[in-house]
Amino acid sequence: MKSEPAECSIDDLARAPRQTVPWTGVRNHQARNFMRDAMRIGDGVLFYHSSCAEPGIAGLAEVASAAYPDATQFDPESPYHDPRSSPDAPRWVHVDVRLVRKTRLLSLREMRRRPELADLQVLRRGNRLSITPVTPAQWRAVLAALDEAQGAAR
Repeated sequence: MKSEPAECSIDDLARAPRQTVPWTGVRNHQARNFMRDAMRIGDGVLFYHSSCAEPGIAGLAEVASAAYPDATQFDPESPYHDPRSSPDAPRWVHVDVRLVRKTRLLSLREMRRRPELADLQVLRRGNRLSITPVTPAQWRAVLAALDEAQGAAR
């Protein structure tokens, strides 16, 4: 799950009540469908910082709720307001995300150097989706990369 640090960083998540935030503002049908149809409570989340000086995975989180209507779609003051949506027929949903742990930054550059991550959707040129699926093998490869760096730092 990608977030711009100015919008919600891993540190913001760590400071949030119960270290949980609603993942609001998703306005892409495919990303919405991932949340609505595929995410389950307890699923792992790679918390990815995007649109910043050094993009990459900044921490691990988990899905903390089932998908439910994103209230920002109904708020005319919100940048995520959708006038075509109504409480009776919401178009957009979100899930809550809870911090598992902040990690060292696994940079986009470092991920691209790892053959076992070559098919990671977030690494594809032109990928604009804020939410993309990760296979179990990719998840293990990311955890291994994070553990390698921690072991080297000791």
